[in-house]
Amino acid sequence: MNYFKDLAERAVASFAGGALSVTGLDAVNVLNLDWKAALGVGGGAALVSLLKALAARRVGDPESASLAK
Repeated sequence: MNYFKDLAERAVASFAGGALSVTGLDAVNVLNLDWKAALGVGGGAALVSLLKALAARRVGDPESASLAK
């Protein structure tokens, strides 16, 4: 169960980081934000994180989503 908790935490963090990278940190106006782009980049980042975690399970510790042993 630790693996899936770790995987979810990494995917959510990657999604948030990707979505925030689209907004720009100078001034965020949620009414004018390009939500489609933010969700697309966030989703892409979460997908890459998920794929990395799946690969890590085969390479590293099977109870962790990390590539580090």
